[in-house]
Amino acid sequence: MKTSTTHNVDAISFEVIRNKLQAITEEQAITLKSVSGSPVVTEATDFNNGLYLADGSIVTMGPQVIFHTGTMSTVIKSIIDDFRPEDIRDGDMFILNDPYKGAIHQPDVSIVAPIFHDGRHIAWSGSCAHQLDMGGMNFGSWGIGATEVQQEAVLIPGVRIVEQGVLRDDLWRMIMGMTRLPHMLGLDLKAMIAANNVAAKRLGELMDRYGAGTVEQVMHEEIASSERSLRERLRSIPDGKFRARDYIEHDGHTNELFQVVLTVTKQDDTLTFDLEGTSPQAGGFINCTMSGLRGALFTGLLPILGYDMRWNDGVMRPVVVKAPEGILCNATRPAPTSSGTISAAWIVMNTAVAALSRMVACSPDLMREGQAVTKGHMMVMTLAGQGRDGEPFGTFLLDSTAGGGGAFIDHDGLDGSGDYVVPQPTIANVEVNEAYGPYLYLYRSFVPDTGGPGERRGGAGVGLAVTPYDTDSLNAMMLGHGVEVPNSIGLHGGLPGACGKNLRRIGGGDIAALASRYTSTASLLADERTESLCAKPGRMRLAAGDVLAYTFQGGGGYGDPLLRNPEAVAADVKSGLVSRAAASLRYGVVLTDDGAVDFPASVRQRDQLRSARIGGKKPARPLPSPQTAAPVPAVSVNGAGSFVCRCGAELGRMDGNWKKHAATRRLAAADIGEHLKLHEELEMREFSCPSCATLLELEVVRKDSASLHDVELKVSEEILEPTET
Repeated sequence: MKTSTTHNVDAISFEVIRNKLQAITEEQAITLKSVSGSPVVTEATDFNNGLYLADGSIVTMGPQVIFHTGTMSTVIKSIIDDFRPEDIRDGDMFILNDPYKGAIHQPDVSIVAPIFHDGRHIAWSGSCAHQLDMGGMNFGSWGIGATEVQQEAVLIPGVRIVEQGVLRDDLWRMIMGMTRLPHMLGLDLKAMIAANNVAAKRLGELMDRYGAGTVEQVMHEEIASSERSLRERLRSIPDGKFRARDYIEHDGHTNELFQVVLTVTKQDDTLTFDLEGTSPQAGGFINCTMSGLRGALFTGLLPILGYDMRWNDGVMRPVVVKAPEGILCNATRPAPTSSGTISAAWIVMNTAVAALSRMVACSPDLMREGQAVTKGHMMVMTLAGQGRDGEPFGTFLLDSTAGGGGAFIDHDGLDGSGDYVVPQPTIANVEVNEAYGPYLYLYRSFVPDTGGPGERRGGAGVGLAVTPYDTDSLNAMMLGHGVEVPNSIGLHGGLPGACGKNLRRIGGGDIAALASRYTSTASLLADERTESLCAKPGRMRLAAGDVLAYTFQGGGGYGDPLLRNPEAVAADVKSGLVSRAAASLRYGVVLTDDGAVDFPASVRQRDQLRSARIGGKKPARPLPSPQTAAPVPAVSVNGAGSFVCRCGAELGRMDGNWKKHAATRRLAAADIGEHLKLHEELEMREFSCPSCATLLELEVVRKDSASLHDVELKVSEEILEPTET
């Protein structure tokens, strides 16, 4: 029974309805996980659900993979564009996985359903989940070697899969005929259909009770409220330009280096994301389309600027996206895109996090929300073959989400934090994965020295090794990036997290021998017969006794490592997250035989490391004091309109490039540690305060490129502009 027929919503009803909308999305997720049989959904939660206005605007979204909800809005708008209004009917559902119509890559399949009330189209529900296989040239639909999108997987441009409540058997049989795992895909698609049915039923009940107009008004107001909140927050931040750059190696054909360059311009209550300077689209499968670009920017924005807001379309309305067509992250057909989520879109997300974190560092009220980059890469390992009972087997290990979290200005990054794109991360227990398929883990553990050193340490990454079990062999595939690029960049003097490693050992022996010999990444690396693989080794056969392993990037550090509390370094060494060698080399902390801090030796070591930064000279000023309850970034602005180090030394005007006033030197990968490797086109440049030798930034950059002008602030009229020296 309707209790309201007006659109003037009282405060209590408003709160009830807005929270019910979010509860519907949570029930969608519960339904999807309950019906699906895929470990990618049930264990790794690589999916999302949401409710949308009739025009496709986001009303609610789940806390799973943020990429998906941002792209489902584009999926819905593609359906609206391709179908006449009278052809979108109550009881219909549409399926789409075409990256040029809204998906990021073909394995991310969306099913969306229009929701009607009293014959009027009110809203949409949507579900998207990563599928283990959608056909194409490789298991998992990862098109390594592809030159065009048609080679990678079946392309579904948005067709009616459910017609007025009835599943279309003809289309269903066609889709099932394209996949290598029809039993798994079938369950997942029906799980998404069920989740949409639940949403339609619950939203219908809500409209029956409060009236469709009232519910619509609340949905619109939710979006408007988030927009108002973000615009108000933006007005509190100084105007300026904030830049970031990241790289990706190997496009599936050659080990070419590609870059994404992002300039964020903040003016009054708007943000402009400009991708000018990004590499042209690749010949291989690492590209993403505009849908992936938007989803990645959305992902970077929400936790930093929208942490206390409802996540919906309103948070994107103050944002303008400028991206030339034909670049790596706004590719044009028929560029292949099957690795787009873990390639172009992933590093767009990294640049958004870095640029926005530099922006909020200029705001005392928001600087705690900035973060170094969390696990800046993704590695895929698929295993396929015959299961223990003779059935077709295939899986996509999502243990690789267990990298390190980026550090903050006032606390360390999380060890094994999960991916930035997944606010509530989870990975399957080892036992769950082993029960699902014919393979065993030899280890899964943290890898020392993978977290980026800093005054606040980046989180440590994880490594694991698997071997076939109860089967003669498995077909494996590995691909990703971040083996020769440290994507987890640090901030304000923090160092990058470690690169990933891909490792293979052929013919290691029986299970008992393997289990006793290889208990950690270090033990596998110590075997001279272990082979280090590139970022995209592709397909390979694993026989019984072979070992396949990989490690994941740690998080970037925040602040100069020489400012870290020596006792915290000693605790990290004791816990096994930092080695003694790294404690001395990166943190300048020398330990006694029993693990205590040798303070006199540490002072001498830190003085030596500081002096090396400024050409062997003695610093004119002491190191800044450690961060307090009111932390400040390494470079801030004084009242005279100049950039300053924490020691007080000026670094030029706030509308200029502070790096021109810093002491600079080039570093090799070995200067940072054994887990860092650089592509042949890259180098590292260190920028330090010329007065106190505090490390202000370590930049990873092409050898032939200028250093990035990362922060450029607008000088207000109230500031008397000093003469630049």
